[in-house]
Amino acid sequence: MRSFLPAVAEQLFRDIQKTYQETSQIPNDLLIALKFVFGSCALQALDLVDQHSVTCLTSPSGRKAFQVTGGSGRLYTCFLSCHYCPCPAFAYSVLRRNEGLVCKHILAVYLSRAMAATQQEIVSDQQMSLLLSGTMDP
Repeated sequence: MRSFLPAVAEQLFRDIQKTYQETSQIPNDLLIALKFVFGSCALQALDLVDQHSVTCLTSPSGRKAFQVTGGSGRLYTCFLSCHYCPCPAFAYSVLRRNEGLVCKHILAVYLSRAMAATQQEIVSDQQMSLLLSGTMDP
């Protein structure tokens, strides 16, 4: 999968994955680095991970999408393969103003994967197709 993140962010996720596997904690230096690289959405994303808000949907054909339950309870379907989230913050801060690399929902997906905290759900190819086309409510 092609990454849309800078190398420093990719290395940060690898470091988080390694230390989290060993200690079940993220050390302060990595938390500071996370805040430095991703700004204010870092803590919000960690909160979403703590709440087990990230689910990976996988279809038999191998397609993947991630659903993140936001702080307000709304479900956002995120796609890492094309680096997209339908939330207003992504559209405004990331796409329009270029103020951040990701929104809190996409960052929560990266973090939950690094921390092995992603919920897993298998959906049919038809359900995935409807989800990808936007005709199925999450």
